[in-house]
Parts: sequence; structure tokens; C-alpha cells
Amino acid sequence: MSNSCYHCGLEVIIRNQVRVPIEGKQQDFCCSGCASVCQTIYLSGLSSFYHQQTNSLLPAIDLEYPIEFYDAQAFQQPFLESSYESGTKTITLISNTIHCAACVWLIERAINALNGVLWVRVNLTDKRIRLSWVDTDIQLSVIMQKLADLGYSAMPYEQDIAESVANKINRLILYRIGFSAFTMMNLLWISIALYTGATDGKYHHYFQWLSFVLATPTLFYAGMPFLKNAYFGLKNCFMNMDVPISIGALSTYFYSVYVLFGLSAKNEVYFDTVVNFIFVILIGRYLESSAKKSTLSASSALQQLQPKVAYVINKGEEQITPVGIIKIGDTVLIKPAERIAVDGIVLSGNSEVDESLLTGESLLIRKQSSDEVFAGSINASGSLIIKVTKTLRNSALGQIVSLVETTKYNKSSIICMLDKIIPYFVGMTILLAIVTFIYWYPYDFDLALLSATSVLIITCPCAFGLATPMSVAVASGVAIKKKILIKNSDALEVLDKVDWVVFDKTGTLTRGKFSISHIETVIDKTIFINIMRSIERYSEHPLAKAIVDIDFASKYLAVSGFYADYGQGVSGIVDQQRYKIGNLSYVDVHHKVNTDLLNKSIILEEQGASCIWCATESEVLGFVILQDKIKLDAAKVVNQLTSIGKQVSILSGDSKIVTQAIALELGIEHMISQALPKDKANYIKQLQQRHIVLMVGDGVNDAPALVQADVSIAIGSGSDVSVNSADLVILESTISPIIDLINLAKHTNSIIRQNIIFALLYNTFMIPLAMMSKVTPLFAAIVMPISSLIVIGNAARLRNK
Repeated sequence: MSNSCYHCGLEVIIRNQVRVPIEGKQQDFCCSGCASVCQTIYLSGLSSFYHQQTNSLLPAIDLEYPIEFYDAQAFQQPFLESSYESGTKTITLISNTIHCAACVWLIERAINALNGVLWVRVNLTDKRIRLSWVDTDIQLSVIMQKLADLGYSAMPYEQDIAESVANKINRLILYRIGFSAFTMMNLLWISIALYTGATDGKYHHYFQWLSFVLATPTLFYAGMPFLKNAYFGLKNCFMNMDVPISIGALSTYFYSVYVLFGLSAKNEVYFDTVVNFIFVILIGRYLESSAKKSTLSASSALQQLQPKVAYVINKGEEQITPVGIIKIGDTVLIKPAERIAVDGIVLSGNSEVDESLLTGESLLIRKQSSDEVFAGSINASGSLIIKVTKTLRNSALGQIVSLVETTKYNKSSIICMLDKIIPYFVGMTILLAIVTFIYWYPYDFDLALLSATSVLIITCPCAFGLATPMSVAVASGVAIKKKILIKNSDALEVLDKVDWVVFDKTGTLTRGKFSISHIETVIDKTIFINIMRSIERYSEHPLAKAIVDIDFASKYLAVSGFYADYGQGVSGIVDQQRYKIGNLSYVDVHHKVNTDLLNKSIILEEQGASCIWCATESEVLGFVILQDKIKLDAAKVVNQLTSIGKQVSILSGDSKIVTQAIALELGIEHMISQALPKDKANYIKQLQQRHIVLMVGDGVNDAPALVQADVSIAIGSGSDVSVNSADLVILESTISPIIDLINLAKHTNSIIRQNIIFALLYNTFMIPLAMMSKVTPLFAAIVMPISSLIVIGNAARLRNK
């Protein structure tokens, strides 16, 4: 049993059915994306949209929705990545009419020129446009209309909707392929007849007219995507890839018409050539699109982890609701074995949750009342009722996906260079075709026409355009499977050249999970610990967490004037007395430390423990000893790095004794201790005078060093500041993925070089052959898309490596 989707008209079956109330009446939808958009349309007061449709499908207009929709706040909200008080907004659009690097260049240039648009970045591999604008200066509808004027039909990106639209466009392409295949097969029989004897008499002219009848709708229906994109390119004074293809097809067609009507002494028509290369190029475009989609599947798989619907409890009833419209404060039911849809706090229920996607921790974590749960985690056992604290876009999983999506638009220096070259490359192609025609024209008009057409068709800037972004996109997908995020596209290029690796100690080489093993103080231990706990609970340092988490019955003391001096310690006022907590040099400014305390701390630190001191402005009160363990894979990673010729050093804010103990255990020769954040950055800067440096860290105090380094890696279990400062992020607490990253960088750069060399050799070899009339238009149409497929296929090899 099936019916039609209320929004798009596609078939709804039991397997994909989503039922949502619209104006008090239950309506069926084919996916949660259609349901979400429909609800948005009604919330925007634009329900008349459905009354204006002439059929069950969306209206056949340049824009997906009426122009006034795009400026409605309720319509924009589900798609906006940011909306600040300043009026700055960021959104991702998708346009399936983007198909070459020239399109990327045109869109970025034209949209950037609009007053109010801050920036725009286009990704060729997944056909998405990410842009930011000032809402008070320009409306989204103006931007959408400009894209339409350029010939690019775009819509706000949401995975379900985008897939539905992509499938619809793929069906249209298949219809065109099917139609051109039908005409090509019939023209093949006509060609056989002509070439085997029917070259004279009435049948010859009859067959030519029949070829004309078959070729005309093929050119203007199956070839319409090329003609349309060429028209918009010329209209905007820009040479996209479809301009030479369209010129070649139209010149061959109209010359054949010229001969057919007896206006030439020649007797040969080339309608079959027009049909054949339109068919072949359509096949090539379709295969190229399919290859891109399968190659980028790893990246798309991460988005699949975002649940589409959830059970929202409203007035005691469970309602299946699209995640996109769930609000902060809503109550959501999470059933056993379900993936958690949003971040929230448990109101009731007990269960164990698998958070390995976000933390890398393979053990199930017990969740009960007041505990936090995160979108993308799997509820393993009992039912949970949670209160939503973050929408999906702002959740931990949403931020990871956003990070991945943002990475796709960060262009490497190679891509930027190619973007500038490609428009001139297309213009040069047309110039070479004109030169070819002029050269051969005195000898044979037919030969001149076909040779020039071959030049136009066989030239392939797409191979150049795809060489780097396709490789980086595949590498990003491979990295995601290893729970690594590549934030900066240039990072892989630099990482391959790194010769010095600098590690932070705490939380990077060590587990960062401390426990108090010893307390020494000149005052009451209970009072001493409670002072430290009360102040440290305002700090996010991993050492602070160990002090706060100590099993202690007393309540926190009131603290005022909290201050964090990153890299040294913290301070706060308790009972009108300021206390300082941190390393000895930070708290003992007047050198009033008790000798016995100092001697005990030295003995304990020599065993690899960390000593955290507490003092007033006049007296050092004591210290606690925090013990941390080296990560199981740390020694192996250090040995692997040294074995491949990398220099390794530790850069830590901890004491010299503790840092030295860790360095000796791991076999690391170079060590810097008691380093402040600015000291860490300066150390990196000194190394950069002779080396290309990789910095690996996880703490707030590592941020300046991460930014300073040539390339940086943040451990994802660390602070938000370090993650935001780094070029690459490891989502696990282990460091063994660093070796995977170095190997991935090596293979990625190798693939990029291979692709660029292939693109150069292909064009260098094929263009002269076409100019020498050694290549037919049909052969050119076959070879041109194959060159792009070879580049994509070569990039796909990264998945196997």
C-alpha cells in the first residue's frame, strides 16, 4: 500500500513513511526532510504555496521555492549555521548544476561582488555553496536570484531534501541519456546504410533528412544542459566548460543543416557525430557524478549518524518529530537500541550509552538522572527521558559534522592557483580551435570543422579542477573512518614535509586522568583540600578536575575574584583571603616555602608525579601529588616517528623533574619544562628557523603553540580552544592516529602529483593530436570524460591505502 508525499509528490511506502500533523490533520511524507520543510512553510505563513502548484511535484521554476520564501526567518532558521546580533548569517546551499572548476570560479566571483556578501566558497566535489552575508545589507532572496541569473539553480542544503532533489535530477539525466541512446542507435543504422552503398539517389537524401529529424530533438533536449550553461556563461562574459562543448555541437549541427538544404557543394552531413558525442558526454557526466558520490561516501556516512526523527513527549503523548524542529527545553524519549537524537540532560531512567563515536571510549557509560547525553551516541539498554539542551546543529555531533563540512570549503594553495588558471585555459581552448579551423580551412572545410570541434571537445580542464579537491575529499573521508578531522586542506601538504614533532605532555603523551595520591600541608588537611576544590572547580585544566573530583563530603566554599593565569595556575578569594594554586614558582613568589615540604616534593616528583601547590600571599600551605599514567601507545608512536627520521621533543608546563621522567621513559632526547603559553609559542618559532614543525597538544595553554606551528594536531578529548586552534583533530584520546595521518599525507600528496601530471600529459598530448586532425569528435567525446574518471579513480585509491 502506498500514496504520495504531501510535499514533493513522490511515492510513500511503509518503509519510508513519516506522518506529521499539518494544521491539525495527519499528512504523509516520504522523508523527514519533506516533513520539516512543509512544517517550516506553514510556520512561515506561506501555506498558499501548495495551492499554487499545478501538479503534485514542486513547481517548474528557476528557484525551488517562491522568491519571498527565502527571506522568511522561519524558513531560514533550520538551515542557518550562524545568526548573530550583528546580522551576519551563514548558510550552505546545494546546486546540482555545478559540474566543473569554471563554474566554481564564476559563482565565487559573481556572488562575492554583491554588496553585503562577506565571503562565498564553492566545493566542486559535492556541489555545495557556502556563503556568509550581512542580513541588513542584502537578502538571501537576492543571492538566490543572482545564482539563478547565472544559470545555477540552488537551494538550502539539508541532506534528505538534497538527496531527493539529486535523485530527481539524476532521473532527468537518465531520461536524456535514454533518449540520445535511442536516436544514436537509429542513426547508427542509417550510417551503416550510407557507408555500405546508399550514398546516391533518393535514399541518400531521405536518410539525411531522417538524420536531421533525429538529431534536432537530441541536440535541443538531451544537449540542453550544455547549451543552457554555455548561454549563461557567455551572458556573464565567462567561458565555462560547456562553452566549447556547445560551440562544437552547434557548429557541426548547423553546418550539416547548411549542407542538407543544398547550400554547399559538399554532400556529407554530420548529424550522427552530434548525437554520438552528446550521448557519450552525458554518460561521462553521469559516471563522473556517480564516482564522486561513491568516493565521498565516508564523509556522507558521518552525516547518516545524525538521527532524522525523535519521540517528543507533548502533553503525555509521544509524537514522532523531525529533529530539525526540536527546540531547547523539549522532552524527548530515547528507547533502547536507538541512536540519541540531540544533546540533553537525563530527567529520568537508567541506561548504558555507547559514546565511542565522540570520545573513542569503547566501554559503555552508565547514565542516570542529571547526567549529560550526546547526539550520535547509542542507548544500549534502558529507556531515557531527556531534556534538550542543544539543538542538533549545536550539539557535539553537529559541530563535528559542521567541522567536516567547513573543511571541504577551505581551499588549498594548489586549488586556488588552479581556480585562477582554468578560465584562461577554457579561453585558450577556443583560441586553439579557431587556429585549427583557420589552418585546415584552405584544404578542406569539413576537415577544418571536425578538427576544430575535436579540439573543443577533447580539452579537459576538469581533470585539473578535480586533481587536488578530489584527493583531499577522499583523504578527509579516510580520516573520518579513523576518527580524525582534517580542518585545513593545506595541512596534509605540510604534514608530509614535517621533520620535527613537538608533544605536549599532560593529556597528550599521558592519559590526563589524574588522581590524588599524596597530601602534604601545614594546616588541617580537610580545610586545605576544601579550599583547593572550591577554587579549582572554576578551572578547566585536567589537573583541576582531579582535585575537584576527590571523594569529599564538605560543600564548596564561596569563591570570588577567580583568575586563571594559563600555564601557571589559578587564584581566588575565600573568606576574604586570596589563595594561589599552581606550580611552585607561581605560588611561592616570596620564597617562603617550608624546607620539609620542598624536600618531600622533590622526592615525589623524581618518581614522575605532579606537584600542585597552594599558598596565601604570605605563606605556602602545602601541596597535593597527582599521578598520571603514560598512554599505552605513546612509546610506540615515538619510536615510529624517530624510525622515519622525525625529531621529537616534549614541551610542557610541568616541572623539570616530572617532564624529564616522562622523557626518559619514552626515550625522547629534547625536553622543555615549566613553559608558559608564550614560551611554548616561542620555542616553536625557534624550531621553525630550521625545521618544519608539527605541534600536538590538547590544553588551553597549547593554543598559541598550535597556531604558531607549521601544522598542528589537537587531541579531541582536550579543550575547545585547542581543537579550534589546530589544523587536524583526533577524536580519540590515543595518539597512534598521528602515524596514520603522516602516512595519509604522504599518499595524498603522491596522488595529487600523479593527477596533476596526468592532466598535464593528457592535454599536452591530446590537443596537438586534435589540431593535427588525428582525432574525431566522437573519439574526443569518449576520451574527455574518461580523463576525469581516471583522476577520480586514482583519488579513490587512497581508500585502499
